[in-house]
Amino acid sequence: MPVPPRSPPIPLPATPFPPSSAEVRAGNLRGLALMLLAFFLFSAVDAQAKYLTQTLHPLQVVWFRQLGLLVAVLGLLAAQGVSILRTAHPRLQLARGALAGLSAAAFIFGVSYVPLADAVAVAFIAPFMVTVLGALILREPVGFHRWAAVSLGFAGTLIVIRPGAGVVHPAILLVVLAASLFAARQIVSRYLAASDRTITTVAYTALTGSALLSLALPFVWQWPATGTELLLLAGTAILAGLGEFTLIKALEVGQAAVIAPMQYTMLLWGTFYGWLLFSQFPDGWTWVGAALIVASGLYTLHRERLAARRHRATG
Repeated sequence: MPVPPRSPPIPLPATPFPPSSAEVRAGNLRGLALMLLAFFLFSAVDAQAKYLTQTLHPLQVVWFRQLGLLVAVLGLLAAQGVSILRTAHPRLQLARGALAGLSAAAFIFGVSYVPLADAVAVAFIAPFMVTVLGALILREPVGFHRWAAVSLGFAGTLIVIRPGAGVVHPAILLVVLAASLFAARQIVSRYLAASDRTITTVAYTALTGSALLSLALPFVWQWPATGTELLLLAGTAILAGLGEFTLIKALEVGQAAVIAPMQYTMLLWGTFYGWLLFSQFPDGWTWVGAALIVASGLYTLHRERLAARRHRATG
């Protein structure tokens, strides 16, 4: 498509006006709507993936999950060129992409054995694991309140898993591993955010994760036996790609501290899909543990919002 000629640039004031409160509210509302849509899409992908692992190898399902994002990134490369791959930290970008691929694989392996709602609840330990890793690796200051939130989330996780009770399949530990890898990926993202564009990080995530998963694909590949399998695999790829870009757009138009709590709607969708497709419904203790995990995450977000507000006031 030919690019129309640009009009002469309009001189801007030396100091641009900050957005008005009405513009911020409008952006946050759009961000909230997009965030809700993103996690609805991710929940649908997880449900399809769990269904597909009944007949296909989890690594093959994860590869298709990654395919949607890969196709979108290849389209961006064709449109914008390899300049989007320019990074100040190529090794870190490759490491982040590997963490993303391994995290997705561990989650799908785990969810193939455990109820969807249980897996989603345990996966929400990632936010407070980011707090722990941020303190250990990035030396970020963590006060009493956030350590208390971490402890609360850990207690909630133990209630969901109930180690030694034989209630939850041991594969739930794969979900814990997936959350740990995801948290490590977020720590790398924080470091990269100071130098690399978001689109660069997304591109490396798609390319590296797909390449890593493709290494194992020839050993597990199985041709879809039914039209339903083929349709669900295609849906997994498309919805995962749409979810990733919807999430990125949500963070572009809305304030992260405002829209981030919408991620917890995945627990509701996970419960709904688990009941609808697999006749699985969480027991009372799982709801208790999930409530503690969500409370921990929301309180951590609240403390981060307060810290960011203090930083702006003193900056």
